[in-house]
Amino acid sequence: MIKLHDLEFEPYISEEEIMMAIEEISVKLNKDFGHKRPVFLGVLNGSFMFASEIIKRFSGDCEISFVKMGSYEGTETTGEVKTLLGLNQELKGRQVILLEDIVDTGNTLVEIDKILKKAEVEDYKVVTLFYKPEAYKKNIPIQYIGMEIPNKFIVGFGLDYDGLGRNLTQVYKRK
Repeated sequence: MIKLHDLEFEPYISEEEIMMAIEEISVKLNKDFGHKRPVFLGVLNGSFMFASEIIKRFSGDCEISFVKMGSYEGTETTGEVKTLLGLNQELKGRQVILLEDIVDTGNTLVEIDKILKKAEVEDYKVVTLFYKPEAYKKNIPIQYIGMEIPNKFIVGFGLDYDGLGRNLTQVYKRK
């Protein structure tokens, strides 16, 4: 059991389970993109640990860039996604692999979809470590999913509650 700010969380997904999911995604990404030179685009702050693990396992040439989006206050989404740090790299005509820590409402994906279309990328694929199918109501396809989970609030492995918990190596759910 851990306490972050005013909330208690209990262990939910072990570090071993997370690493197994990352390994499975990595095998598929190497098969599909190992012969290309994709740009991995991590969505900060949450995806930094996931992005690091994926990049370490990618066997081909690649580049990495980040965007920072924000839509949460506490444990609730505001429904409004703001771009806090935009693209700083030319992506026109490039293959992009979008790395998300979690896909729940899909609001962030909609905003990133607009950004990538405006940037005129050749194509992009969505990779997420965690996916909440009961919360996802958008029509942007998600090609690589580490784990499907119920619509519960989780922290750890990059995910936070008001800034705390990102450094945890396993995932905890709200008690």
